[in-house]
Amino acid sequence: MPEELLRPPINVLRLGLHPQGLAPRIRNLAQWRAHLLARLQRDLEVSADARLGELLAELAGYPAPAGPTEPGGVLVPLQLDTPWGVLSLISTTTVFGTAVDVTLAELALETFFPADEQSARILRQLHGQRA
Repeated sequence: MPEELLRPPINVLRLGLHPQGLAPRIRNLAQWRAHLLARLQRDLEVSADARLGELLAELAGYPAPAGPTEPGGVLVPLQLDTPWGVLSLISTTTVFGTAVDVTLAELALETFFPADEQSARILRQLHGQRA
């Protein structure tokens, strides 16, 4: 993985979609990419933040893989090829916002959960090895 992707501040969208980042390990890259780009587009429309526009243009410029790009319903799993097998995860984003603090208008926390029993088993085994 290129050093510049791991140099702080790390941008997880860039790291995830970059062709030399996690992208080659994402089984459903076309669908996951479409999901992330649509979410980033919504954030840009709400905030009009020029930096988000620059990031969206950069990420959209990465090679687009073949495959389905439909949203996939309510949840879009992230399917990762790992040494332990395919890890399928769903994510949820919680946004903490305040209209009082102008220096921190919004804080978003994204968490990932196993989407199937195989993924849950893999994560439990990895956690057990670490503990």
